[in-house]
Amino acid sequence: MLKNKTIGSMLIVAGTTIGAGMLALPIASAGLGFTTALALIISTWALMTYTALLMLELHQHADRDATLNTLAKSWLGKRGQYLANFSVMFLFYALCSAYIAGGGAQLQEKINNGFSLDIAPQVGSIILAIVIGTVVTLGTSKVDKLNRVLFSIKIVVLASLFYMLTPYVHGQHLLEMPIEQGLILSAIPVVFTSFGFHGSIPSIVKYVGLDIKTLRRVMIAGAALPLVIYIFWQLISQGMMSQAELLKSSGLPGFVASIASIANNAAVATAVNLFADLALATSFLGVSLGLFDFFADAFKKGDGNKDRIKTALITFIPPLGFALFYPQGFIMALGYAAIALVVLAVFLPVAMVYKQRSSDKGGYTVRGGNFGLAVAALCGVLIISAQGLQMAGLIPAIG
Repeated sequence: MLKNKTIGSMLIVAGTTIGAGMLALPIASAGLGFTTALALIISTWALMTYTALLMLELHQHADRDATLNTLAKSWLGKRGQYLANFSVMFLFYALCSAYIAGGGAQLQEKINNGFSLDIAPQVGSIILAIVIGTVVTLGTSKVDKLNRVLFSIKIVVLASLFYMLTPYVHGQHLLEMPIEQGLILSAIPVVFTSFGFHGSIPSIVKYVGLDIKTLRRVMIAGAALPLVIYIFWQLISQGMMSQAELLKSSGLPGFVASIASIANNAAVATAVNLFADLALATSFLGVSLGLFDFFADAFKKGDGNKDRIKTALITFIPPLGFALFYPQGFIMALGYAAIALVVLAVFLPVAMVYKQRSSDKGGYTVRGGNFGLAVAALCGVLIISAQGLQMAGLIPAIG
């Protein structure tokens, strides 16, 4: 049973990580060269895996169902708790709103085309929110089962894409150097958000139990799978086109059109769009599960049916409302997603672990000591600085 949960939890981590953001990686790394992009991706993976293990170091001394709300209050007091709560709600509500708005529009288009109907995009958003909300309300085990199915299909689609596109990879494209140094800084926030899974860690701890050895395996393997897939994706996307051609691709639609044209295969665009749909679904499941358990902890809701329905309403009604009536507000908020994720996935774990180690609790300790904590914090400052410089127009915008 534990082995089954371990595999399922690894796939929840990987499914939450490999979201639609993966499709933005070639656009973000356009102009960097494959070697530079590879170094940036591996460095980000190392940082996010390290801070995920820091979260386990914290969870070992807390209740099984503790979330960032409880952990922050225990180690950083009320101010830390308020900062944690704001970061989680800001980031996750923005993500859920974007998933509901974007996924709803895609679902509406498929229903209209498949059944010759003419329903409004809002109907697609409502259907998507109800389906995902129902699965999350039924519990982590149901999320696990659905995520396994979706993730398996996603891997098959990716394998098909790799098979169709690999013949068009040219080695000389992979040897090109960065075109502009500022592009490296511009790419950092996008690559960073492509490894964001930390919001689902408390749900996985609750699901698996406080078995640190098993949880370490879940975090390391769960984060390593996206790393491997991202590297293959970069090999293909950056190997098919020169840096100059990648930079000319106007956003994601232009990139998809370019690779479909190079491969001379309309199935490529279909496969990319199918992958985007599956990526959105698995990410939405992971993010909303983390938000659901966060609210259950924050509002002290139990696991009874009535309490879970109340928690589901708090989790899904606000982002659904924004997606229906004011989608641009939270879509704009996604521009600040990297900053909120740095607070949630880097600064808070580093600060809490530093306080916990000062109290000499013992138990499992992530290697690196205070030096490792300092390096992680400096990386967080770099990511926020890169995001700020891009917003101020001091470094090139990507896409």
